[in-house]
Amino acid sequence: MELIKIASELVVGYVALLFTTKILGKTQITQITAFDFISALVLGELVGNALYDNNIGISQILFAVALWGALIYITEIITQKKKNFRAILEGKPTLVIAQGKILRDKMAENKLDMNQLQHLLRSKGAFSIREVEYAVLETDGTVSVLKKSPYELPTRQDHQMPEQLVSLPVTLILDGEVIWDNLKEFGFSEKWLKGQIQSFGAKEYKDVLYAEWQKDKGIHVQTF
Repeated sequence: MELIKIASELVVGYVALLFTTKILGKTQITQITAFDFISALVLGELVGNALYDNNIGISQILFAVALWGALIYITEIITQKKKNFRAILEGKPTLVIAQGKILRDKMAENKLDMNQLQHLLRSKGAFSIREVEYAVLETDGTVSVLKKSPYELPTRQDHQMPEQLVSLPVTLILDGEVIWDNLKEFGFSEKWLKGQIQSFGAKEYKDVLYAEWQKDKGIHVQTF
């Protein structure tokens, strides 16, 4: 009976958390703010602690998740409507390098040391601070970099080259399984797909690790 109780509470908590996160919206983990991170931890702890507390049942779990989700939802609405609250709850971007000079006071305010700054800059392709004109520490802990002009990559406009249409690649096979929705969406038939992978030496879909199609470039297939 104890295992059945834990299982039922876990399933209900799982559904409640899933429903709550759908209502609150999507946030990529790399873009999560400190407040979002703490909110996610508390929401998970509400369910986790309730599982092993004999005095707490399913109704209490649902109430706790619903109340916490409502508080977060109200907070999100407030931050969208009131800009002043946005800085308090989400923080605001901070300039840590300006005109090539490191702003040590701004780094100290954000508890950022030189090793961390160098790591963040390298993740943006700037392996030397001398390459950076401006660097902004974002609210999610990442850094946005504007390089000095000698270190910026040339663009097609710089070379006075004509514009070129950009198209997204479409995944057709992943780990030996066909993405049928993508295949149908772009009007490809199964017969066409089989013919394409066979030209790359694959007899069956299970022989294909990855296959994608892109306009003007055709299909790319990699077998196991």
